[in-house]
Amino acid sequence: MSAASAGGPLPRDGSVVVVGASLAGLRAAEELREGGFTGSLVMVGDEVHYPYDRPPLSKQVLAGTWPPERTLLAGRPRMEELGIDIRLGRRAEALDASARRVTLDDGTVLEADGVVVATGARPRRLGGVDSPDGVVVLRTLDDCERLHTAIIDAGHGCRVVVVGAGFIGSEVAATCVGLGCVVTVLEALPTPLAPALGELVGGALGALHLRHGVELRTGATVEAVRARDSGARDEVTLGDGQVLPADVVVVGIGVVPNTEWLEDSGLELADGVVCDAALFAADGVVCAGDLCRWTWHHLGEETSVRIEHWEVASQMGSVAARSLLAGRSHAEAFDPVPYFWSDQYGLRIQVLGRPGPNDEVAVVEGSLDAPDGRFVAVYGRRGRLSGALAVSRPRQLMAFRPLLAAGATFDEAVELLEVGR
Repeated sequence: MSAASAGGPLPRDGSVVVVGASLAGLRAAEELREGGFTGSLVMVGDEVHYPYDRPPLSKQVLAGTWPPERTLLAGRPRMEELGIDIRLGRRAEALDASARRVTLDDGTVLEADGVVVATGARPRRLGGVDSPDGVVVLRTLDDCERLHTAIIDAGHGCRVVVVGAGFIGSEVAATCVGLGCVVTVLEALPTPLAPALGELVGGALGALHLRHGVELRTGATVEAVRARDSGARDEVTLGDGQVLPADVVVVGIGVVPNTEWLEDSGLELADGVVCDAALFAADGVVCAGDLCRWTWHHLGEETSVRIEHWEVASQMGSVAARSLLAGRSHAEAFDPVPYFWSDQYGLRIQVLGRPGPNDEVAVVEGSLDAPDGRFVAVYGRRGRLSGALAVSRPRQLMAFRPLLAAGATFDEAVELLEVGR
């Protein structure tokens, strides 16, 4: 039994398998080498692509302003520099957590002193809906290229129906408007983004679609998507019986953690992989990225959370590697100030912290109905600052980061920008 399996530090000349060849997995591998790990390092990825960046897919790559290769995070030279044995186009099918043994889809069995689980998440599908092949999701580089091709093939005035007015759906809608498409966004909720940002701010962000000529339908459910004869548009049938023509249908209704391969692993699964505060799911096994549900000490409470943000995934990969190196008994808790951004219609929406739908909200700069769409809002929960959101006000937003890190009161946050005026 290795020291890592007993909760001790990872042997510096031992072996590690990183399952997941995206941002979190790459950051973990880089941090292992930076931390002095000299042993065997294998990375497994189910896509055929080297690690690449996902945020540009719904924006620059979909718009055609970036070539796909510009999203590359680390190619063959970087893998060789890090001494990583990368297995692309291979899917992990099973993990024995106690033995730290990973089985791949080609029958290969990888045994290691430490395992980093970073298999991310996949898009939700429209449950119970008749969907033809023309219905697309956007998660991978291949998804993006397929969607871009469909829009270009349909030509100017392409009718795009986006199902879901969350951040991904909204970014796709904004990009499609820039490509000259006629866009309709369908949202099942009365107010877009309300579960994440509350009714007030969610309504303001939903209004951005209307200002840019997008038809936003809230309270809209999809009953079926049917492909018509060659040369004709698809038809999207709504719950109220209305039928919308569409050249392209994009579904953006959230993601599901990729945990099925872990069902017999011995790890605890609950809408992700359940981890402790230092990102350990078991001795010698750490998690990072969209599938990680960790114990977060936040606002004076111990909370189990899973956060699907680029920066959190990047930080998680690094912290998970440091935890593995230190060992379970000496690893430090992961305590981020979450940060997220979304580019829509020439505006940048940025969020710090973790706002809740029932939090108190105060607009501290601009207004929700400002003609230029710019404002700053802060969120409070039980008297503490829980989050801040800004639309194209980056300097003002970042002033709240130290307050969130220090556990400032909501009143202190409300007064912050007043002091600087």
